Amino acid sequence: MTRFPHVTDAVDRSRGGRTTAAFFDFDGTLIAGFSVASFVGRKLLTGKMSPQEVLEQLLTIGDYGLGRTDFAGLLTRAATSLRGASDSALRDFAREVFEKDLSADLYPESRALVEAHRRKGHTVVIVSSATQYQVEPAAAELGIEHVLCTRLEVKGGVVTGELAAPMCYGVGKLDAARRFAREKRISLAKSYFYSDGSEDIPLLEAVGCPRPLNPDATLRRKARREGWPVQVFESRGIPSVTDLTRTTLVYGSLVGSFLAGVPAWLLNRSWKDLTNVAISTWGDFGSAVAGLDIRTTGEEHLWSHRPAVFIFNHQSATDALIISRLLRHDFTSVAKQEMKSNPLVGTALGAVGTVFIDRSNKNKAIEAMQPAVDSLKGGTSFAIAPEGRRSLGYNLGPFKKGAFHIAMQAGVPVVPIVIANSSDSMPKSGNIVRPAAIDVTVLPPVDTADWTKETIDQHIDDIRQMFLRTLGQTRDADVKLRQVK
Repeated sequence: MTRFPHVTDAVDRSRGGRTTAAFFDFDGTLIAGFSVASFVGRKLLTGKMSPQEVLEQLLTIGDYGLGRTDFAGLLTRAATSLRGASDSALRDFAREVFEKDLSADLYPESRALVEAHRRKGHTVVIVSSATQYQVEPAAAELGIEHVLCTRLEVKGGVVTGELAAPMCYGVGKLDAARRFAREKRISLAKSYFYSDGSEDIPLLEAVGCPRPLNPDATLRRKARREGWPVQVFESRGIPSVTDLTRTTLVYGSLVGSFLAGVPAWLLNRSWKDLTNVAISTWGDFGSAVAGLDIRTTGEEHLWSHRPAVFIFNHQSATDALIISRLLRHDFTSVAKQEMKSNPLVGTALGAVGTVFIDRSNKNKAIEAMQPAVDSLKGGTSFAIAPEGRRSLGYNLGPFKKGAFHIAMQAGVPVVPIVIANSSDSMPKSGNIVRPAAIDVTVLPPVDTADWTKETIDQHIDDIRQMFLRTLGQTRDADVKLRQVK
């Protein structure tokens, strides 16, 4: 699936081949803001930084801001402060920072550019003045194999407090890119470099396709003089008043949607009518105020066989909106036990008949599934995320078996709903709803009539392969499933 075609158009029309590289700066280019702020903030939140260390960090940053020290001095002080730290512990902490903070700052447009270059067979590289601990978790998430960055020296699994020369900053980035190009037989004349900072002008001038992205004032002036194309992304970073208003309305409209269903309950004495009105109202109103343009393929499969177990891949809290908008009525869901304690979301989920599962206790989880089977036999469909939790980005996680056992026991089909990119609106570690165009593909219902306990693992794998192929995440041979006629 091609996302943000207006962003990737020039790349999509370019010539392919691994001798063309796409170099990406990190801070301000792949992510909004500066990664070091997230590291310091996470240390403060987890109590891993003493008051003295906080003061030292602030003084160092202040000296850099006032021009009393250069960037090399800033990094040298940072390296010194980490002397004696365990490399493995730093890597674990870096992964935590990425999952809980930085992943929400990844620009979806930059991710689309990375994917576009990969489709063309280009060699994709991160080249950054940040350290390996800041950059490598993001590189792994984006599937970027090559990372050129400033590295802290590690000996015997311990940080020495020294920088491993050379530093990847300014002209150092150009030198690093040139060395890489020689080793990999890359043509810089055909290559791209995306950056937001004027300190990267040497490398921008060296490549054939300089691409200032969110440029600072100096780089913007340089781009104007040279005729370099400029792109500005605003989908991440400090939320605007509009973003905050969207988020408030999405959650606040849960109450209003239930109130909209009260007349149906009063007149018909039907709790089912109330919940159907509430779900469809929230799906329509909530997705509208969230700015979600939900583009659905295969919508007819949502209605051809009900009741059914609708399974969807889970990237974002906005998936609840998307599923409500699509399924509309006569369905409920399964959620983790922890959600029940949420005063707003938990109450709303409980009101529509959600089955809460204690994932820490397998036996209790199996017992809790029985009401779902009974509801399906009574005509109510279920929407379940078989991954069990939200994924960090677009990549599909492993499937748990619960949804498929429910479908098999109730004798109803499984309907796969493939959500391509809901994390563009609100990633796992984010808490602000932003506008996004969401691509959804509803696949044909899969019959479970001939499933058995002995064959269910293969059926689950077959369905997961369908998700992977639809998401463009696998090249496995097609798996033929017996579809409901």
